[in-house]
Amino acid sequence: MKTLLVASTLVLGAVACAQEPPATGWPFVGSDQAHTKYSTADEITAANVGDLGIVWTWEPNETPLAEYDTRPGPFQATPIVVEGVLYLSTMYTRVVALDAETGAELWAFDPRAYEGGPVGAGPTGFKHRGVAYWSDGDDQRIFLNSRDRLYAIDAATGELDAAFGNGGSIVLTEGHGREVTRFEFDQTSPPVVFEDLVIVGSRVPDGVQREFDPPGTVQAFDVRTGERRWVFFTVPQSSDAYGADTWEDESWRYTGHANVWGLMSLDAERGLLYVPTSTPSSDYWGGRRKGANLFAESLVALDARTGERQWHFQTVHHGVWDYDLSAAPNLVTITVDGHEIDAVAQVSKQGFTYVFDRVSGEPVWPITERAVDTFTDVPGEELHPTQPFPSKPPPFAHQGATLDDANDLTPEIHALAVAEMQRFRLGPLFTPPSLQGTLQRPGGSGGANWGGAAFDPETGTLYVRTSEDADTNQVCENRGDDPRVDVAYSNNCPYGAIRVMFAEAGGPGAVESPDSGLGPIPLTKPPWAHLVAIDLDEGEIAWKVPFGEGSDEIRSHPLLRGVDLPERLGTVGNPGPLATGGGLVFVGGGEPYLYAFDSGTGDELWRGATPFPTSANPMTYTTQSGRQFVVIATGRGANTALVAFALPQQ
Repeated sequence: MKTLLVASTLVLGAVACAQEPPATGWPFVGSDQAHTKYSTADEITAANVGDLGIVWTWEPNETPLAEYDTRPGPFQATPIVVEGVLYLSTMYTRVVALDAETGAELWAFDPRAYEGGPVGAGPTGFKHRGVAYWSDGDDQRIFLNSRDRLYAIDAATGELDAAFGNGGSIVLTEGHGREVTRFEFDQTSPPVVFEDLVIVGSRVPDGVQREFDPPGTVQAFDVRTGERRWVFFTVPQSSDAYGADTWEDESWRYTGHANVWGLMSLDAERGLLYVPTSTPSSDYWGGRRKGANLFAESLVALDARTGERQWHFQTVHHGVWDYDLSAAPNLVTITVDGHEIDAVAQVSKQGFTYVFDRVSGEPVWPITERAVDTFTDVPGEELHPTQPFPSKPPPFAHQGATLDDANDLTPEIHALAVAEMQRFRLGPLFTPPSLQGTLQRPGGSGGANWGGAAFDPETGTLYVRTSEDADTNQVCENRGDDPRVDVAYSNNCPYGAIRVMFAEAGGPGAVESPDSGLGPIPLTKPPWAHLVAIDLDEGEIAWKVPFGEGSDEIRSHPLLRGVDLPERLGTVGNPGPLATGGGLVFVGGGEPYLYAFDSGTGDELWRGATPFPTSANPMTYTTQSGRQFVVIATGRGANTALVAFALPQQ
């Protein structure tokens, strides 16, 4: 506490000095509630970015805990900075306050989430992506949604606010219309704060595929008392509710998921909350939830004060590809054909950018329903006959798979890739899963994932990092050995998609996949990742460049020994970019480097080594000293660090 008071005094003293430049904070995980991931900070430019160096690091020092059978997963948090203090969450969902200038720890709060054990925390271990800040001018709170609880923490001291809920926290699993346990309910994305409300979604583990599994919800609570003020169900909960007719045989009664595990955005001036939803249960077989399945895989605009739906758009009907909308919607102002439009742009796993008038929900450019392949050999499955295709902007990721896409780095690799691809069903985007296995591109991780896109309001440009790899999407008869799975067909198959979901504690584990003759080398041609700039005024791709050198495991593989490889094979990953007033785009994810690109041309200008692979969205801020910092979380498990880059001090 004493350290924090000293730091606050220094900040106030700096404010009083007129000659000092103003600080630029980062008060929300996405910079602002519109999730532009943009900062006006411009000390770092193309001219000096090569001089960046690490100026401080902070380590969570979290390790596996044998007594609880828990382990920390990837360090995916993006910090926030308010009044010279940096706040972040760790893998085990501790909240830590650091001095934004030095990285010195001021306080830490531990909800002891690990004491609940590993079930429901995810197959890769505990993870969390950030916290939310609220103030009424007097009180200041940090809100942490950890597993099945929401905590209100005094921002100055790190102590719980005893007036909130039961001694500083509330349970989030009550009032869902069916029993929801902490083992099937989780929180990984930060809350949204609006007026006197704190609003949360939920993560329901994908490996839970049973009747009456938890329904997706968005819940709003009073910031002072913790009383729930409203709830929105992403699966209708009555026969007369809007969207119930899109669930044949009243399957809404027992179907869950369609949850909001990604980040939500807020138009605070209009009081509109933008909610991206995920796939209903189960992700890859919809034989007992026939119909379009609203509001799954939809962008939903809610009245933030009441939770009432204002408009929605479903991006996938009757999803069986795990094409969750996981990225935060970007609230943007663009000029199209001479007309200024307050819009919302939603990037997606399938590689589309859906752009709407954010008030009316009308598409800025036409989105047409096109007939898609509905042939399936999977018993009980009935695919939707059409899917929505935006006319603009063009897809930012490769869509669909044919033999022409086979990896051709060498003749031997090409032959192996063609032979392996011929085992699977191939086709365009939305080719259905199959008993033999379908090669799905983009895969279940995208495209764009939770890292989302950044928007430069000065140029009207949206920046998105995309993965270009393919997944195999096979479904098979349920073996009946997992109490969490009672569907007739699931993806726990040799070539099932995202089988890691079954590696979560509490189940029998994931079925082994046959070894590939290519080892870790992808079936498709590089580059396997891009950074893409989209001109949202014109609805066109401004530039697209490869991102990342590719893993050492691939580059050093015996099949590539002696091969003159491209410098940038592409590194797949989920984190997204940061855009700055200095004309730069920073992005990491998957390699032990942070990259900087020229925002106007896409030229790679710099990359700085980090202690561990970068694993989160970067952020930036300027302190009262005038120094600009770029900060990113790195690593997983016990090998993690928060890393701050800055220019040398003059």
